This record gives sequence, C-alpha cells and structure tokens, in this order.
Amino acid sequence: MIKRFIIRFILLVLVAVVAGGIIWFNFFRDKMIAGFFANMPANVLTVSAKKIEPTTWTPGIEAIGTVGASMGVDLTMETSGVVKEILFKANDKVENGQLLVRLDDAVEQADLIAAKTKATLDQQALARAQALRKTGVGTEAALDTANANAETSIAQVAKAQAQADLKLLKAPFGGIAGIPKIELGQYVAPGNAIVTLQDMDTMRVDFTVPEQQLEKLKAGQPVSFGPTSEDMSFKGVVTGIDPKIDPSSRLVSVRARIDNPEGRLSPGQFVQVRVELPKEDNVITVPQTALTTSLYGDYVYTVVPAKPKEGAATPADKAAEAKPAEGAKPAEGAAAAEQKPAGNEGPQLAVDQVFVKIGRRFGGVAEIIEGVKAGDEVVTAGQNRLSNGALVKIDNTVDPSKPAEQKASAQ
Repeated sequence: MIKRFIIRFILLVLVAVVAGGIIWFNFFRDKMIAGFFANMPANVLTVSAKKIEPTTWTPGIEAIGTVGASMGVDLTMETSGVVKEILFKANDKVENGQLLVRLDDAVEQADLIAAKTKATLDQQALARAQALRKTGVGTEAALDTANANAETSIAQVAKAQAQADLKLLKAPFGGIAGIPKIELGQYVAPGNAIVTLQDMDTMRVDFTVPEQQLEKLKAGQPVSFGPTSEDMSFKGVVTGIDPKIDPSSRLVSVRARIDNPEGRLSPGQFVQVRVELPKEDNVITVPQTALTTSLYGDYVYTVVPAKPKEGAATPADKAAEAKPAEGAKPAEGAAAAEQKPAGNEGPQLAVDQVFVKIGRRFGGVAEIIEGVKAGDEVVTAGQNRLSNGALVKIDNTVDPSKPAEQKASAQ
C-alpha cells in the first residue's frame, strides 16, 4: 500500500515538473519573440517633406476662353468678276488701305473715262453760259441748264469711280493676311471669301462664368491666360461684361483684352483663363502632391517624432551595452563602438496619417481648411509606400512639388 502511494506521488511530481517546464518554455519563448521583434531594425523609408507656412493666396475665377483678334474679318468682294491680280501672299503684314485683289475692271474703267469726258464738256458749256450771261446775251434758263448738266456729270463720274472701286479689294485695317482662297482667272461672286485679315498685335479672349460669380467681376480686373493652368504667362484686363445672363445655361459672357506682341496667340485658340480676385493673407496650403485620396476622404502624412516600440531597448540600455566592460582594453571598447549600427544618431522620425478638408486648388497647391496647421511638416513625395506610424527619413533633393528650375538648382 505504501509502495503504491509512493509511486503515485512520484508520478504526480513528474507531471507537475513537466507541466511547469512547458509553461515556463512557452512564456520564455513568447518573451524572446517579443523582444526580437521589438529590437528588430525597422525599415526606414525615404520621403520628401515640406513645412507648412501661412501664405498669401490669390483667389480667382477659372474658365476656358477662345482667343480672337481685336479686329478680324473674312474679306469678300461686293461684285462679281474675274480675278486679274493678287497683290499679297500668305502671312503678309498689310497696311490700312493696301490693295490686295483686283478684278477685271475694263468695262468700269471705260465707263469712268466716258463720264470724265462728258463732265469736262459740261464744265466747258457751263463756263460759256456764265460768260454769255455776264454780257447779257445768254438767258438765266440756259445758265441753270448748263449748271445742272455740270453737276450731273460730276455725280456720274463719282458713280463710275465707285463702280470701278468695287473691282478692288483693299485692307480695311492693318494686320496679317491669311492664305488666299482664290486663283488668277477665277470667277468670284459677291460674298465669296477671298482672304482672312487679322490684327494680331492686340487680341481679345471671350469666356463665360457662372452667374454666381457675376458680382465678383468688374471692368479692369487683371486676367491671366495660358495654354495650361500651370503656364499662364499672358496678362490682360477685363474690358467688357455682358449685362444679360443666358437663361438656358446660366452663364454670363465676359471679354478681356490681351497684348500679343510676339504673335504667340492665334485667333480661335483655346486658353485657360483666370480672373484674379483680391489677395487673402494667412492661408494654409500644401502642395497637391502631398494629398492622397481614398474612399474615406483626403489625407496627408505629417512627420512626427517616432514613438519607441513597446519592449524595445531604450537609448540608456543601448549606451550601457556599448560601454566597455570593466577591465576591458580600449581597443575592445573602440571595436564595440565601430560595431554599433549606423543611422541611430538623432531622434527617429515617423509619419502620422491625418485626414484633411480641402478648399480651393490652383497652381499645384491646395488650400487646407482643417486637418493640419502652420508648422506641421507634410510628406510631399514617397507616400505611396507609407502606412500610419512608418519610420522615415527626409531627403528633399528630389521634390515633385517644386518647379523644374528649382529642382535643377537644388541638385
């Protein structure tokens, strides 16, 4: 009986020892795994960042406009005829009143000569009638008839001259002539387009804005133009605002004037238009490259000091580990210092995901209404690899939020 009791006791002790060993091993294993991951070197990502500072914002009204010449017309003939002379070439700069096209005017010139001849005879008859009247031989009726005939002849000459001028096409103003749309010997009818004439020195841009923006517009406001919203190098002013709003589209028509001394703009060209409104100070903006859009909203990554991992060794522990043991040779301490991992100098940086409310956008920047404040540092490039709390290091040698010329100078 006693022997059986001793055997059972020994078995219970063995089971307790085995169970305790298993529990201790699991606890030790979990602690070692946690310590390994806590002290494992984290992957540090390289990003570009920019500190937010209050800026002066120039709000504006954006639209798309159509360029037109301040004076431009498609020239036509008022009468029919056969083209006799073409006195210009494509893209010639012509002066006001310059002769461009002559139609066959032989009949009109003959009528003009006949009218001038008759006018000369009537003038001579009038002179004789006046001389006879002074001597008392001629009658008052004869003098009146001669005077009427002379006046009629002058009018006939003017009419014949006008008929002959209809065969001539002259420039109504100075400008650039387009491609001729006729050929020598071609028969043209009234209304047929001959050539386009455009004054390219001063241009106008017509565009429309929503009726809600009408109260912000006034004549003389500065306007910027360009082929894209990033390149708006042309400057002008508002010259006219249509007082009537289109009831079907609820848009109001606006016209602006723009100087074009180099001839870079052409009539019919589409341009981006921005009417500049009064400036606003202390506006928080970020580069648009810093914004990321998701299903939950727009957010940015802000750079903050990294929080130490739970269970990770503190800087004091690392310093104690790096300190040479008592009695160790200086060479051993130096070797330990050389083996210290690089990149641990200074505090580590991490990113914090912050959702923001966006206002207006223009010129590569966006207004932030809420979410970040002045002094925050936001990531402008490299955020596609980031997650909340990721460790980062800042390298601004390549920053897509800067213009190309600033990137070149930074390099």
